[in-house]
Amino acid sequence: MTPEGEALLRQGADELNVTLDDARQAQFAALLTLLQEANTKVNLTALKTETDIILKHFVDSLSCLRGGHLEGAGRVLDLGTGAGFPALPLAIMRPDTIFLPLDSIRKKIDFVRGAAEALGLGNVQPQVGRAETLGRDPAHRDTYDRVVCRAVAALPVLAELALPLLRPGGLLVAQKGPIAEDELEAGGRAATELGGRMTKVDAFALPVLGDARTLVVVEKVGPSPSKYPRREGVPASQPLFWTAR
Repeated sequence: MTPEGEALLRQGADELNVTLDDARQAQFAALLTLLQEANTKVNLTALKTETDIILKHFVDSLSCLRGGHLEGAGRVLDLGTGAGFPALPLAIMRPDTIFLPLDSIRKKIDFVRGAAEALGLGNVQPQVGRAETLGRDPAHRDTYDRVVCRAVAALPVLAELALPLLRPGGLLVAQKGPIAEDELEAGGRAATELGGRMTKVDAFALPVLGDARTLVVVEKVGPSPSKYPRREGVPASQPLFWTAR
């Protein structure tokens, strides 16, 4: 990571009130190198420049820490992690929390696993799979303290995929861009259907870039009906209370 990149990462972290010490800065620098090198062989991310990766992957992932919603969490599932975001940056910052990055594409999970090992992140447990399957598996259903996800799907879809995985009192922390009122309304209805309650809609600007972001927080307040999640692909193709777009 260049000195300019280091300064950019520190600025972004500072604006999010995240403390980035030298050891963590070194881990982010190593992650940048790993991602750029792997991306020349496998299509992991469309972001290739140092600036884009630092701001749109690293800093954007750290925005999950806004509001303290991950405080006290023991196990966090990252739904649709891709190349490990937000799981890897969060695992660097929260070494006492277990992160399970989940993705259906094996090559991406292989990268996440190798990166976690190279960075010494023993709190990362990558898994290939789909939320629809895990949500019906007794080993995963009703077990996670948090589910995080970054621009994976519309809120009604996220509610169906995430809430069955959460323990009572657990939180879905969904990273979104600008979000329309109709999606929020549908997401709230879907959350209620799945035993949840939308508790926070936090609109903010991404540090440095100023891009619009929203953190939507849903608390699990009751059991998710056993019929959810529906079979693979159905939540996305037939979202609850929402016209698929």
